Amino acid sequence: MAGRGTDVVYVDTSVLVPLFLNERYSVAITNWYARERGELVAAACCVPEFASALGIKQRTGAIGLQQAQSAWARFKRMVAADVRLLPVEPASFHRAAELVLHSASGLRASDALHLACAETAGARHIATLDDVLSRIARRLKIKPVVLRDTP
Repeated sequence: MAGRGTDVVYVDTSVLVPLFLNERYSVAITNWYARERGELVAAACCVPEFASALGIKQRTGAIGLQQAQSAWARFKRMVAADVRLLPVEPASFHRAAELVLHSASGLRASDALHLACAETAGARHIATLDDVLSRIARRLKIKPVVLRDTP
């Protein structure tokens, strides 16, 4: 994690997947990652989420075994070197529950957990491709990183 500043940037799994697989926003995310100087953090639950995304893509035929294995190896190296994994504490589950209780928000439980962890880490920014997560993050005074054109 050398070379990173003190500004905390929470990284959602929706950004990690296209960082290692060729997807619609891969170029924009790769460019952002190369320029980003803040401290990158993510909840430890991003590890099984990333693995799940690889498994789903394999089962649907979007990627093959070799591509999944390569992405997994590169993901593990990147996380070990450049992302501080945050433990998911019981208080984060309770905060996530508070966030999803507002049914009008449309926030899913896993995204609420990411937001709760971002709050706990003192993140000032969140890198995500999820529009609902971005909208709720703004309400929580966590500024979404622009990684694509606004729909």
